[in-house]
Amino acid sequence: MMAGAQWIMKDPMMVENWHYGLTYAILIMTFLASHEFGHYFAARYHGVDATLPYFIPIPATIMPFGTFGALMRTKSVLASRNILFDIGVSGPIAGFVVCIAILLIGCLTLPGPEYLYAIHPEQAVTGVVPTSGMTFGDSFLFALFRWGFSFSGHFPPMNEIYHYPFLCVGWFGLFVTALNLLPFGQLDGGHVLYALIGNRQHTVARALWWILFVFAILSMLNIVHELLADSYADQWIVWMQSFVDPTLGKAISSYPWLFQVGELWIFWMILIRFVIKIDHPVLPDEVPLTRARMIVGWCALVILVLSFTPRAIFIAS
Repeated sequence: MMAGAQWIMKDPMMVENWHYGLTYAILIMTFLASHEFGHYFAARYHGVDATLPYFIPIPATIMPFGTFGALMRTKSVLASRNILFDIGVSGPIAGFVVCIAILLIGCLTLPGPEYLYAIHPEQAVTGVVPTSGMTFGDSFLFALFRWGFSFSGHFPPMNEIYHYPFLCVGWFGLFVTALNLLPFGQLDGGHVLYALIGNRQHTVARALWWILFVFAILSMLNIVHELLADSYADQWIVWMQSFVDPTLGKAISSYPWLFQVGELWIFWMILIRFVIKIDHPVLPDEVPLTRARMIVGWCALVILVLSFTPRAIFIAS
């Protein structure tokens, strides 16, 4: 509730403001619970000993969404690729269905411009919604929803989405679903891809990790370029400003998107490399998936592509 109150510009440290975040809190908990209980019920169906979901709260002043998500642990060895697949894919699909429902309801019940004016009174005077500030990145699916409901004439821009609980949680749900479906190690996507193609998952995951890591490094170079715009007395920085920054600046101005999409990926790539791991653990079972599971698995990877946001959250100037 504190996070929800903060999203609509209320002080989250004041208890009397918490009720403003109730809708947001219910929606985000519904999404997280649907994802984790999708895993849980699939595990129980196969007789796998599993814990109930653990929800991980975090103060809204540290993490604006108010949560680091949730997790569930299996205590039994997964005996086959079919079981691995069922448990791995059930969470993202369950969460995705709920996420789409939340987005649909949010678009159908979208309030008029007066809602935004109540949060930003200055916009009611000027009639102009600024394009700067914290901005949520687009995914194909979110853009499709925005296009489909643009007839209303007041669909908020991406730097104001977070004021609308249904749209905010819908965006967050797509983002989290895509993150979980990345085909790395112990992520849901790693389970799914390993169940689909076996040890070839290692090759795909390593290639994708390096691609995302390169984009992350390029985004770091963009930050270096911005820092070098200031004046410094240190000789080595002056040398970089004279001999490195001109070439770097020319590359950034020619291909700006290359240096922007990886802004948040450096953290995730380090986390995946050292904690989640890139390669999925080898499962000795060689029995292939059933045809129905193969279809569901490839559909899950399509969901990843449609929900993926290359540049998740950034500050627009």
